[in-house]
Amino acid sequence: MKIDVAALGELLIDFTEAGVSAGGMKLFEQNPGGAPANLLTAVSHMGYQTAFIGKVGRDMHGEFLKSVLDKENICTEYLIMDDTVFTTLAFVQINKDGEREFSFARKPGADTCLRLEEMDQNVLRSCKIFHIGSLSLTDEPAKSATIAAVRSAKAAGSLISYDPNYRASLWDSQENAVKTMAGMIKYADLLKVSDEESVLLTGEHDDKKAAEILLGMGPAVVAVTRGGDGVTLAWNDQIEQIAGLKATAVDTTGAGDSFWGGFLSRYLQEKKEIQSMSWEEWKACAVYGNATASLCVQRRGGIPAIPKKNEVEDLVKRWYQK
Repeated sequence: MKIDVAALGELLIDFTEAGVSAGGMKLFEQNPGGAPANLLTAVSHMGYQTAFIGKVGRDMHGEFLKSVLDKENICTEYLIMDDTVFTTLAFVQINKDGEREFSFARKPGADTCLRLEEMDQNVLRSCKIFHIGSLSLTDEPAKSATIAAVRSAKAAGSLISYDPNYRASLWDSQENAVKTMAGMIKYADLLKVSDEESVLLTGEHDDKKAAEILLGMGPAVVAVTRGGDGVTLAWNDQIEQIAGLKATAVDTTGAGDSFWGGFLSRYLQEKKEIQSMSWEEWKACAVYGNATASLCVQRRGGIPAIPKKNEVEDLVKRWYQK
């Protein structure tokens, strides 16, 4: 099977706040998630072939997560289930604006225990796009495995997609996080960062200036997401803010992942090399990503909130007609 997008990284349970019990205790809802898995779900919903590379525990959570990926038509052939480690868990608190605060059960979590020798090199060398985040860079052996996988995929001609996806509580220091995350940018062809991450990585508070700095670090395309305000997109000598599609956010979990999944899917639709893309085509990718994210934040959870292709296309049509 030819894989359009393969992603390596964390697959976990987001236990999201869901009211209180009769006794006044907080209730948490079991939502499947993890940034790479969220992204792959968006790409899969758009009709492309996807594969997940990573590790979960052979436990009730790991079995559940595998069943979710199977249901979403994401290839799980490269998902390792390990008897010796526990599936990573995240507890998510949501404020009135839908923004999240995370508490991770990951000391260690299965996702950090992926080893290079456990990965199938064939999928790394044959996928069109290979995507990573930074959570697989926080701990060994997953860190070394991730770096080696990126080098292998890039040497074989795959496009490298990278989303730093910074989670402060998972790093031993901000200094080490910035150094490690920035060190991977040189491998990226397609880079997506949040506005907060762009400041962290460049020290620049102006999105356009930050995008220009990041572009100079190696990627062909840089997207700085700005929540409900859309995205600042940079390519060659073009930098422009693409307006978002307004939505009332219920839960922003997966917003950036769904944006990037929509963006990459729209790029795949063009069937062109990066160098052959026009600026208008890149902007169309950003609009598609904005629409995907806008629909995602109106629902709870990570993977369960990812919209279907027809929903995204309908919203994009309305955006162009306004």
